[in-house]
Amino acid sequence: MTATLTRADVVPAASPKRRRRAPGRLAVLPLLVFTALAFGLPAVAMLNGAFTVEDPATGATAYSTDNLTRSLQGAYLTALLGSVELSAISAGLGALIGLPLAQAVVTSRFPALRQAVLTASGVLANFGGVPLAFAFVATLGNAGVLTRHLGLGDRGWDLYSFWGLVLVYLYFLIPLMVLTITPALDGLRVQWREAAQNNGATAVQYWRHVALPVLLPSLLGGLVLLFGSAFAAYATAAAMVGSSVPLVTLQIADAISGNVLVGQENVALALSLDMVLVAGLVMAVYLPLQRRSARWLA
Repeated sequence: MTATLTRADVVPAASPKRRRRAPGRLAVLPLLVFTALAFGLPAVAMLNGAFTVEDPATGATAYSTDNLTRSLQGAYLTALLGSVELSAISAGLGALIGLPLAQAVVTSRFPALRQAVLTASGVLANFGGVPLAFAFVATLGNAGVLTRHLGLGDRGWDLYSFWGLVLVYLYFLIPLMVLTITPALDGLRVQWREAAQNNGATAVQYWRHVALPVLLPSLLGGLVLLFGSAFAAYATAAAMVGSSVPLVTLQIADAISGNVLVGQENVALALSLDMVLVAGLVMAVYLPLQRRSARWLA
């Protein structure tokens, strides 16, 4: 007797795991649509404008790299380099100060202190913009409270300068570093320190040969994150120093407001594209470091 095979016998039924995956994929669809609308369309518009040049005489438009060329010359290049310098110095100081502060919090015997510091860091890391600028102006400006009481003006202190802006940026970069590096410090195993001590290593040798090599990816990742935060900051610098410190974000604001030559209106979009490229390089460094740190401290 010959058995007849039907299509249902040959094709296996869909597994429960596959049936569960389909609704999960559909649930991601709203996020993808939102990402495309909120980030995709502005990115396309920026790219299109950055490469579009208008002839002032005829009004005709054409695709060219003139805007990008202008964005890397003269005052625009000075502003871009100024932003990179400011971000690098602020990030370096923030990481240098934030690391021992986070270590003190992690090794503290008082859980309330740890919780208070981490909570305050979460608040301060997101406190910026115009309110932060006004707070520093009222405290350390030319007529600020501390400036008058401590006589800082007679000693050459100037808040509205490059180093004054670095000080203001540290206000939110140090808490951000504490939040970033604390999980990595928590991942340092007690057994590693005990093994180092049993082998006669001092605290300095433990940090030099064990702790810092393990923390290095997290430290570099935190440094990159701080750099990106300082590089993208605008409102604080705009409210405090204006155009006295050349920054690319301030140059973009001037170009958008029409403070450019005729036919160079899209230079602001070219400067924005320069910032996106710098941010892309930052993320290209940050993501591999984050993965490597997670592998060590898991």
